[in-house]
Amino acid sequence: MKRIQFLLILPVIVLLAFSCGSQSGKSEEKQITVLIANPTTANLQTVRFLMEKEIFQVPATTTFIGIYHPSQTYNFERTERYINENGLSNFTLRRVEGELTDLNLFEENGCSPAYRELFDSSDGVIFFGGPDIQPVILGEENTHSVVTDPGRHRFELSFIFHLLGGSRNEAFVPFLEERPDYVVTGFCLGMQTMNVATGGSLVQDIPDQIYGKKTAEEIVTLDREQLHRNYWQEIVKDTLLMGINFHTIRFTSHPFFGETIKVSKEARPLIYSSHHQALKELGTGFEVTALSDDGKVIEAFAHSKYANVFAVQFHPEVNALYEDRAVRKFAPEDEPRTYHQILDPVSLDFHYKYWKHISDAFKN
Repeated sequence: MKRIQFLLILPVIVLLAFSCGSQSGKSEEKQITVLIANPTTANLQTVRFLMEKEIFQVPATTTFIGIYHPSQTYNFERTERYINENGLSNFTLRRVEGELTDLNLFEENGCSPAYRELFDSSDGVIFFGGPDIQPVILGEENTHSVVTDPGRHRFELSFIFHLLGGSRNEAFVPFLEERPDYVVTGFCLGMQTMNVATGGSLVQDIPDQIYGKKTAEEIVTLDREQLHRNYWQEIVKDTLLMGINFHTIRFTSHPFFGETIKVSKEARPLIYSSHHQALKELGTGFEVTALSDDGKVIEAFAHSKYANVFAVQFHPEVNALYEDRAVRKFAPEDEPRTYHQILDPVSLDFHYKYWKHISDAFKN
């Protein structure tokens, strides 16, 4: 009789054990920590929007640490107020102290201990867009660059170098050698900074140095696919003119777009473009994954060794791509439309898939 009772009870015990194990596994969901370089209020608002719309699909419990250097021009007390006023308990700021000069960025320096601590306590970092990098760091004369925040560039360049290493100091062992699945990604300036930090160079001005056009009047005669921001606003006074341009990109034979991110190799998605500088020589380890329509501007790259290191020259993070907001136009004769209306379904799907890949990189 006791044997029969035991056999009847055993399945219940097994089910309870499985249920408890499942609940325990769920409660022990991986805690994700994401670093945000240059944590302005605008950049934090962008991250919050993308999460609320389930475009950046990371858990609500994700911790975000905004990192910056005191030499940057932005007043991060504004960000501190924004965090406190909105009760953002999962957002914090980290001010990184240490002397940074144009000569000590690509070696152990005063910020190295903080860089190490940030790396050890996070899953990855996002670098946002911004102003031109000072050409002196590349050993070049400034011919076309407008440098407004050299402190930011020193801080971000040095951190990326610590993460990825490169030809600027080949003896340095990058942090990702220890954790090759760490996420490093960026948009526009973020991609340019990743390139320069690892030993690459930049075209200081696309219209002049690639197409031989100097004035705004000359530049707007180019095909719209060759314009990476809007120069009509320098010619015509029209409050509806956008400062950016939408143009298509094409994918290279690299498997990042096509296999890693499941999109058609033949697709030509429209992207939001706002830059006048571009990648020239590639930094150590990077391979081109997308180009402008004419093949003259690098639009995306990925690292050959570290699978979660990739970036784009355009702006998939812009909130107005995902919902109707203000109407704008590119040229004076254009019909005003929202950015969201400008994107066709294939282009919008591309943006969602790109963010899905970023999300999976952090989660996995």
